[in-house]
Amino acid sequence: MNMKKALIIVSIFVIVIGVFLVASNVYAADQAIDEETESKIIEIKDNAAKSLEDYQEKYGSNVYGTVAYILNLVRIYSIPLCFLGIAIGAIYQYIIGIRKLDTLEKGMALIVTFVTILIICQILPLAFAVFVKFGRG
Repeated sequence: MNMKKALIIVSIFVIVIGVFLVASNVYAADQAIDEETESKIIEIKDNAAKSLEDYQEKYGSNVYGTVAYILNLVRIYSIPLCFLGIAIGAIYQYIIGIRKLDTLEKGMALIVTFVTILIICQILPLAFAVFVKFGRG
C-alpha cells in the first residue's frame, strides 16, 4: 500500500516538473534570442573553457586537469541534489513515517545515504588534489 503512495507521489512530482519544463520550453521558443542573450551564452562557454584550461595548467596534465574540473563540478552540483534527497528522506521519516514504521526506516536510510554522498562529493576533489600533489612525485 505504501509503495503505491510513493509511486503516486513520485508520479505527481514528475508530472509537475514536466509541465514546468514544457511551459518554459514553449515560452523560450516564443521568445527570439537577441544578441545580448547570445553574447551571454558565448561568455559562459568561454568561461567554462578558460576554467578547464586553468585546471589543466595548474595540474600540468590534460587528464589530471580535466578530472579536477569534473570533480569540482560534481562538488558544486552535489549540494542541491543531496539537499533535495535529504528533504525527501525527511518527508518519508517525519510525515509519512508517522503511521508506518517501514517508511520511517526508509526515510532514515535516505537521509543517511544522501548525507554520505554529500560528504564523499565534497571530500573527493580535496583527496584528488592531495593525491596528485604528493602521490605522483
